[in-house]
Amino acid sequence: MKRFERLRQIRRMDPYEEASEIYRLASAYEFPWDFARALELALYRTYAVPSIGRLLARTTEFTDRAQKRYDDTALLLDAVVEHGFGSEQGRTAIRRINQMHRAYDITNDDMRYVLCTFVVVPKRWIDAYGWRRLSRHETVASVVHYRTLGRHMGIKDLPTSYEEFEACLDAYEEAHFAWDEEARRVADGTLDLMASWYPGPLAPLLRTGTLALLDEPLLRAFRYTPPSAASRAIVRRAVRLRGRAVRLMPPRRTPHHARQNREIKGYPDGYRLAELGTRPTPGVRGCRVRQIGASPVE
Repeated sequence: MKRFERLRQIRRMDPYEEASEIYRLASAYEFPWDFARALELALYRTYAVPSIGRLLARTTEFTDRAQKRYDDTALLLDAVVEHGFGSEQGRTAIRRINQMHRAYDITNDDMRYVLCTFVVVPKRWIDAYGWRRLSRHETVASVVHYRTLGRHMGIKDLPTSYEEFEACLDAYEEAHFAWDEEARRVADGTLDLMASWYPGPLAPLLRTGTLALLDEPLLRAFRYTPPSAASRAIVRRAVRLRGRAVRLMPPRRTPHHARQNREIKGYPDGYRLAELGTRPTPGVRGCRVRQIGASPVE
């Protein structure tokens, strides 16, 4: 298989009818490392919306059990990608996602914004740092895949195109990004988690490197001291160089899913999808978001 053969395969597919298969090919074969990093950044961005950051702080999931919360989120989302919406595994994963969200008071606007990050942030990341840019087929397929997930989750007023997802994300962040002390604790806890994946002496370097990849609105919302221009240039150039190196490598012949990521550390003996995720936290109010549509996954 030559380097661009899978892209040619994707371009022969229908991005609407075969959206989830195209998304699986892109995320598990073409850009597994990039999608993992981009989705980490996508979730990280959501903390800067105080209503989201405060809720995550009050559940203590990202402060006291950060590794488990990271693992569960990645495994549940990727089970749908790996097995499909109609599979037993996919339906089980969506059911757990819905049960978790239903336990808390989350607005439709916040839910829609989080979904927007899953569409927009990976494309922006891959276009900037991947071994090639995301194709239009892959972009459309991502939109269709996450619109389907959004419908299963009962999210209303979903954007219909990438451009609408992007406009929704940018407008929401401009209106809602703000300082919140509890949200900052969640952000710090996540940085500490990421640093824990590497030898201790590298922790300060990892923190600086992560901050160098964040944009100004996100840094301002968390009141992080911006890294120096030199640090930003070095880190971003290094990630771009990685993408160029990957371009010279043979294409991946086997899929790489989230469960295979070295960052997933909480289940050395395996796991059951139905047992992943959080349970209701005493004192945190119930959720107003409800299922809509003909056949939501309960």
